[in-house]
Amino acid sequence: MTKFDDATQAIRVDDTTYDVCLDAAYTMGAAIHGGYLMAVMLRAVVDDSPHEHPVATSAQFLRVPKLGPATVRVDRIKSGRTTTVTRATMVQDDTPFLTAFVTTATLRPYDPGAEPDGLTWEAPARATMPPIEECRALPAPKPESNMALNAQMELLFDPPTIGWLTGEPTGRPESRAYFRMAEPQDPDPFVLALAVDALPPVVFSAGARGWAPTVELTWYLRALPAPGPLVLIADGDLIAEGWFDENVEVRDSAGRLVAQSRQLARLGRG
Repeated sequence: MTKFDDATQAIRVDDTTYDVCLDAAYTMGAAIHGGYLMAVMLRAVVDDSPHEHPVATSAQFLRVPKLGPATVRVDRIKSGRTTTVTRATMVQDDTPFLTAFVTTATLRPYDPGAEPDGLTWEAPARATMPPIEECRALPAPKPESNMALNAQMELLFDPPTIGWLTGEPTGRPESRAYFRMAEPQDPDPFVLALAVDALPPVVFSAGARGWAPTVELTWYLRALPAPGPLVLIADGDLIAEGWFDENVEVRDSAGRLVAQSRQLARLGRG
């Protein structure tokens, strides 16, 4: 079991309740990372479902939870041969902090030699990444910033998309990076839940700064990924009236589209 597996485990209490413990290693300042929270919740949902994989998750971030014990309550709304739909809510002190509708199904394991199953078509990547050796990490955060999350994963960025660090943002909402966990671990659906929310907000490249809290995030698991680093490609369509959207495409080391997400967030104040 990796540190991430341990930090996201959910322990069944009864037919509708799981105990979890929110880990300080996944904090960003005073907040707990939203992708990590989704991964914790999805552990409970998948354990309760007859299907193995969370293929669609629509999460509402209601409040910022505290570190430590929490509860995930699951309610199966519909369960059939190919899919199960579950409503899940993360609770502390009887107060809901995160709620989601999750559809689970069972996907085929990654097999580079497998024949396509029925009709297939895939759009090209939204952007082309440079070779990984030409990409750059962000500077290490100052200890007082309490950005513990940075130590749990490695992000190597397409250099233009972090021009905001030196006062040279591209002027467009965008971010692109290679992603892998700091501890060696092949990507799985729970790692993908973290990855779809792992990039700095795309509005940084448009010239904004400051905390940009996610209000709603929907993501799809499209295939089980090949071993190796992931490519994250993010952009946005509209920044207006204190709100922005963010679209993320995740491709595996074989170049396949394995996850997609779209979120709505508040514009931070730097």
